[in-house]
Amino acid sequence: MTFSIKQRRYLYISLSILSLCLVVTITPARASVEVSANSILNASASTNQLEEGRNLYRLGQFTEAVKVWQTAAQHYHRQGDRLNEALSLSYLSLAQQELNQWTVASQSIEQSVKLLQTLSPPADAIVWAQILNTRGNLQLHTGKAEVALESWQQAQKFYEQAGDQIGNLGSQINQAQALQSLGFYRRSKQQLETLTQKLSAMPDSEVKVSGLRSLGLALQMIGDSGKSQQILEQSLAAANKIGATPHLSSILLNLGKTAVDLQDPDAALDYFEKAQKITTNPGDQLQARLAQFKLFIDYDKLNLAAPLAPQLQQQLAELPTSHTSLYAAINFVATLNRLENPDKIVPLKDLAQLMAVTVKSAQQLQDTQAEAYALHQWGKLYSRTQQLAQAKELAQKSLNIARQLEAEDIIAQSAWQVGKLYKQQGDRPKAIKAYSEAVKALKALRGDLVAINPDVQFSFRESVEPVYRELVGLLLDEQPTQTDLMQARELIESLQVAELDNFFREACLDRAKQIDQVDPTATVVYPIILPDRLAVILSKTGQPLRYYVTHKSQAEIENTLDKLLVGFNPVSDSKERDRVSQQIYDWLIRPAETDQAFKDTKTLVFVLDGHLRNIPMAALYDGKQYLIEKYAVALSPGMQLIAARSLQENHIDAIVGGISESRSGFSALPAVESEVRQISKTLPSSMLLNKQFTSQALADRVKSSSADVVHLATHGQFSSRLEDTFLLTWDGEVNVKELSELLKNRGNEPSKAIELLVLSACDTAAGDDRAVLGLAGLAVKSGARSTIATLWPVKDKAAAMLMTRFYDQLRQPNITKAEALRQAQINLIHQTDFVDPFFWSAFVLVGSWQ
Repeated sequence: MTFSIKQRRYLYISLSILSLCLVVTITPARASVEVSANSILNASASTNQLEEGRNLYRLGQFTEAVKVWQTAAQHYHRQGDRLNEALSLSYLSLAQQELNQWTVASQSIEQSVKLLQTLSPPADAIVWAQILNTRGNLQLHTGKAEVALESWQQAQKFYEQAGDQIGNLGSQINQAQALQSLGFYRRSKQQLETLTQKLSAMPDSEVKVSGLRSLGLALQMIGDSGKSQQILEQSLAAANKIGATPHLSSILLNLGKTAVDLQDPDAALDYFEKAQKITTNPGDQLQARLAQFKLFIDYDKLNLAAPLAPQLQQQLAELPTSHTSLYAAINFVATLNRLENPDKIVPLKDLAQLMAVTVKSAQQLQDTQAEAYALHQWGKLYSRTQQLAQAKELAQKSLNIARQLEAEDIIAQSAWQVGKLYKQQGDRPKAIKAYSEAVKALKALRGDLVAINPDVQFSFRESVEPVYRELVGLLLDEQPTQTDLMQARELIESLQVAELDNFFREACLDRAKQIDQVDPTATVVYPIILPDRLAVILSKTGQPLRYYVTHKSQAEIENTLDKLLVGFNPVSDSKERDRVSQQIYDWLIRPAETDQAFKDTKTLVFVLDGHLRNIPMAALYDGKQYLIEKYAVALSPGMQLIAARSLQENHIDAIVGGISESRSGFSALPAVESEVRQISKTLPSSMLLNKQFTSQALADRVKSSSADVVHLATHGQFSSRLEDTFLLTWDGEVNVKELSELLKNRGNEPSKAIELLVLSACDTAAGDDRAVLGLAGLAVKSGARSTIATLWPVKDKAAAMLMTRFYDQLRQPNITKAEALRQAQINLIHQTDFVDPFFWSAFVLVGSWQ
């Protein structure tokens, strides 16, 4: 059966919105699908195959939708109806993408495009727009952001020709996401801000509500949770004003998830409760209740979670089997599986029964991905009751399915589970093999960690970091060989990279250089905190790796590190600080010194782990001297370095900026003015002080000059949260993504990269044990070869003095950046009143030390 022109046009528009909603969220959002599909159902009661496929798609029955749309494509092919065949193939690609069948999804959409190209007269613009939109989604999801951007730019032109406003706006939202994937954050942000203005200026309508919601989700995806919240609130206000009830629960649910990202659990709970009350759709009610349940578990409110559990169990039993209901059940069990004693809320046998039913239902729907996830959670339940044979059988089944699907996220989790079970049984070789497969899968995911199915999203700290650490622990058991040590070293570096990827929500490091080959006079120190010991691996050019171990519990190690950090406060007991500092020196440095491992070493390069990152290594005390008095000290995220040029071989030119006045609620930094002016006298430079120091002025200077050094003396904060890592300019806070793009605003040629970025008044977020991630992230993403920053706010007079001495040293012939910083720090220790480590040790060098 073919459609009338009127019916066909409505179908094109409706399905263009359907695919648009999928594209905007990248990992499709069920609520978006349901809204779009409902609008289609209201438009026509016809029961043709295309509509049957849409109904199945709406219900999450993607395997069935694939079958129906394949049949439809074959039917239209036999009839010679190339237009509807192309449409069928486009819809087919959407469903195949849902099932992670990327190869066949690509074949379907490319065949669809080829068919459109043969049509005479040409197909309507709206058809082209919808199919290009689907193609862009596939391209972005398979790592081809540049061609995805081109597809969406073409789609936008067709939407404009067709007069489809929501399609036009949505394709621009998608382009902004592609720009972000390519690293063009400022362009992406500008495009999203322009779209916000356009949508805000539109009269309230369903198009506006849908567009704002999609925009809010896109902003959430790129890590701008604050802006996402604002836009979703606008969408909610517009929906309330026009009575767009079907949209409300979806918007409220997403507002709740944004509030979770912003660490506002009370607001999140309020949104989830409102979403549950307002919807009449059982699936949406379940999602809202499940979100509340997960929130209670995450915040250890088990007394609030317990009453929800039987309600969720009942809803899961009553819902018709679908993709959505399968993942709801998996999510429910996965949430409980994170607890130490889940049976305090739901008996383990009930959870096992639920997963058994879910596996069976997934097999009936031929949803192999859901089957693999469910088998994994089921296996974890068996391992709790020490039924190791059954646990391993289920985990292995999950792993086998995941391998067939090439689903790296499931491979990572299931291989990890298999490895843990082998480890429990004392089979070290098989455990290492399984763990290695899990790590390989995690590396393959890289920046796609954020795009893993949101229904079963796993946290980095719970499900990624431990895989690396446990494998390192296995490799360093007994007497590690050189091969074991090399693999352990590589794993720790890979973990650092994975943490940065997770921080930026994308893969951020591509250039690799083995850092112990950069400088034969440097020794690289890898301290690794394991549950029962502190391991230290030393690496030096042309020598075997060395290994030292101190048997202390992780709790004792971290407690000692925390004591030292507190001890750096000038009001603390200096004798106690020195005692604790000497203890850590004995763990990290003394054994290697006794072994003469640092012979001919001028620079110690630390690849720091966990709590160690917040400790300034330069201030470790041997009982007579600080470490900085013996060696230059630098930090590195590992082997990912750009080889440095030698500054003294070039004419040093600087951009020097700062804020000395009180601004945006931040206190004044009176000595900043003298610091900026003094450095500007020391080095040829352009100066931006106070009102002149805006983000745009800085961007313009970076772009137009060939400065080697960018020195910024202003308030800033490093945090393990992307949103809380920023630098203050006169016109407000600039977050780390914007700043890194701004600093790279000279093209991608290595010869144009900034040689040295100095941030002399920054701080690490209080109480954040991973705050230095923000510093490492900025150091890497900015493209600067070296970064100097402060771990805590230093008295600005001391900072000005140290930085002036640093630049004096840097101008001397044949001196490295690390040595210049060392000499400046030693100068403060021996020739000023700022002898206390608080004043000089906060300055750390990250990246190239040469």
